[in-house]
Amino acid sequence: MIIPGHGRVCDEQDVVEYRDMLTIIRSFIKEMIDEGLSLRQVQRARPTMGFDVRYGIDSEFYDTEQFVEDIYKELSQ
Repeated sequence: MIIPGHGRVCDEQDVVEYRDMLTIIRSFIKEMIDEGLSLRQVQRARPTMGFDVRYGIDSEFYDTEQFVEDIYKELSQ
């Protein structure tokens, strides 16, 4: 079992699924950047939609839109 600093306790399979989710979302966003989409267009396309129920972020400090923005900025450099 893995006990994170925040979030739920998980096992190795949960970590593998989380890694896969990050890889898929990164690929979606990279494809959109390569097509010339702006940050706002990428956010409106909702590249995280298939994962929002399980992994979506909605707090006053950080949310899914900010998550997409961070990936977009990193891949755009």
